[in-house]
Amino acid sequence: MNIRKYYDKLDGRLNIVGKIIQSKRESLNYSRQYVSDRLMNIGIDISEHAIYEIEIGKRTVIDYELGAIAKILNISSDELLRDFYKDID
Repeated sequence: MNIRKYYDKLDGRLNIVGKIIQSKRESLNYSRQYVSDRLMNIGIDISEHAIYEIEIGKRTVIDYELGAIAKILNISSDELLRDFYKDID
């Protein structure tokens, strides 16, 4: 698959995990502030607004941030990347 074709599917978003993060966070009834507070407790500085920007695709996600968010949401990083894996198969 041409990688550029995948980027076109992102429709201007800067990450592929934001929608899944938002869906999982909402299913757990966690506020963005709660997730931010939990991240701060483990030493990862992501504000509530930054989480919002991740969810809407306006901010990239660093690998260690992705791992920490996955842990807080009780989901694997592979599950956060599931749509990407489907598209590159």
